[in-house]
Order: sequence, then structure tokens, then C-alpha cells
Amino acid sequence: MERLHARYPFFAAAREAVDAAAVDLGELVTRPDEPAVDRAVDRVVSALTDHTIGEPHGDDRIELLSYPVARVVVSLVDDPVVTRTYAKAEAATAHERVLADLDGGDDLKFTTNDTDLTVERLLAEFDLEDEVVPTEDGYEVAVTRYLQLAADLDDPDWRLPRRSLAAGDVPVTRDELLELLRAAIEERVAAGLPFAVPDAIAAELDHAVAAVEDVLSDPAIPTEFADVDPAAFPPCMDALLERARAGEELPDHSWFVLLSFCATVGMHAEEVVAIVDPGDETVAERIRYGVERVATSEGEIAYPPVSCATMQTYGDCVNKDETCETIAHPLSYYETRLAADD
Repeated sequence: MERLHARYPFFAAAREAVDAAAVDLGELVTRPDEPAVDRAVDRVVSALTDHTIGEPHGDDRIELLSYPVARVVVSLVDDPVVTRTYAKAEAATAHERVLADLDGGDDLKFTTNDTDLTVERLLAEFDLEDEVVPTEDGYEVAVTRYLQLAADLDDPDWRLPRRSLAAGDVPVTRDELLELLRAAIEERVAAGLPFAVPDAIAAELDHAVAAVEDVLSDPAIPTEFADVDPAAFPPCMDALLERARAGEELPDHSWFVLLSFCATVGMHAEEVVAIVDPGDETVAERIRYGVERVATSEGEIAYPPVSCATMQTYGDCVNKDETCETIAHPLSYYETRLAADD
């Protein structure tokens, strides 16, 4: 198992190295204090808390084996936010390593060497060698593949109307090519997740799953309020409301968080429809259904909103103010603001 395999465990050669070593995953996870399992948990927890995969283990074999174990743990947690966040963290770390390994990030050379990382090797790894062509001042990427890789990149400058297009190719700079490769890595890591895990292996990883779920668990939170006061909403909820009012199609998890919060502070479905004011009956029906889903027929909240830590994982923790620095849950923020306004 080479160092390159440990640094890029999603490479086909890395998977082949694990297969060639005839490692029995079922047997590996039964070993007491197995370092590969500990490192796997660290990969996933660090992804959720720091958007990295933590510090690499000093042993390349352990570092490489921790990757398939981490994928098992992610599959057992079976949460789309965890899956997406983990894939993004693996890709972000890999992107940093690519910059460091490609001649110190100073020059992208099309060379061949079985032990070195090169652009040629990266492109071949992701079946891009026929779709990326070097030019005098950068590269050209086939438009179909460009659209696939740039689809989830946030900067509007990635949108095709803002790009040059010639003979079916999109010119990109050196840095842009590396960013597109980061997207390809994320796509590779996320592929196939989550997958079914045999019961015997799942039982041995209960503690690993618990460690990840602890990160997502919510602290004790207030759930009963005397008043409904939108002026006391935390910045994260204000932002979600503004996005919904503007007609933005919020991700499912963002809708869930917003509707759960509104229901928990005492708003009924029609009140939430009124405050969002979607101007679209389809969206209004989605709001009504969502509020009914999070609240039981007795008015109790079956699914309270998530903690600030989980909001950060979702990417919905925005516009933090001084009150945010002292609380750990959006409902605690609301309670604090209500008390301050009395």
C-alpha cells in the first residue's frame, strides 16, 4: 500500500490495493481498539464539525483502510446531510493535497510516473483524458462534462452563460481545472452512499455510529412559549424566511428546519403560510403538509428543529449575532430574545 493510496483512497488503484491485501472488513471491525476504525470515526466526525477529514494517521495502511470503514459508518448513519457533508470534506481535503502534490502547486505538467501525482493521472482516473485538452494559457473542457462538474459549484461565474464557448469546449484556467477536479472527487466519494451493510458488521460499529450521531444530537431545548413573535426569530430562520419569500426553492432539510421551528414556537399551518406568503398554492400546500408532519394531532412537536451545530452542517447557520455566540439551539435564541424584550 503506497503513500499515494493513503492520500487518495478513492482512486481505483487504492481500492485494488485493499483488495490485493485481502483485508476482511468484517474481521477488521471486530478487533478491540482497531486504529482503522478509530480513524474512520475521526474522518466522519471531522467532516461534520470542521469540514475536513482530520489529521492523517502516520501509518499509510491504517489511513487507507479507514476510508472504506468510514463509508460503512456513513451508510449506517444513513442521513443525506451526513453523506453530502462527508463527501464534500473528503473532496476538500483531496483538493488541498492535489495542490501540494502537483509540483508544489506551481505547475501542472502532463507527465507519466507510477509513483507521482500528475494531471494526466488525475484526468485518467476520472475518465477525463479525452474531455480536457491543455492549451497555451489553460485548458479546454468538453461542455457536457463541464456542465456536470460545475453543476453544484456556487459561484455564478461557473454558469455557462458567463463562460466562453468554442467548438463545444469551455476554456478554464489552471485553478478552475483543479476546482472541477475537486467536484469530480466529491462525485466519486458520494457514489453508492449509503449502501446496505451486513448486520454482523453493523453490530460491531454501533459505537462508531453513536459517536457520529452524538455530533448531530440536539441539546436540551425549550419547546413551550407564551407568545409568537417573529421579531425574536434567530438570524438563521430570518434568512430562510427571506429565501422562501423570494421564491427560492429551498432544499428539503431547510424547509424542514424552518417549518419545524415555526410549529414549535406555536404557529399553526395557516400562520406559517401567511408569514412566508409564497404566492403559489403548491408551495402553500407544501407548508401545510410540512407543519402537519412535524406536529402531532395533540399539538405536540414530533420533530423539533435541529441544533446550531447541525444548522452549520446544513449550511443554514448564517448572519450570526452576539446572541448566537451564547446559545446552542435556534429555540434557545428565541427564548433569550423573548425574555430580553419583556
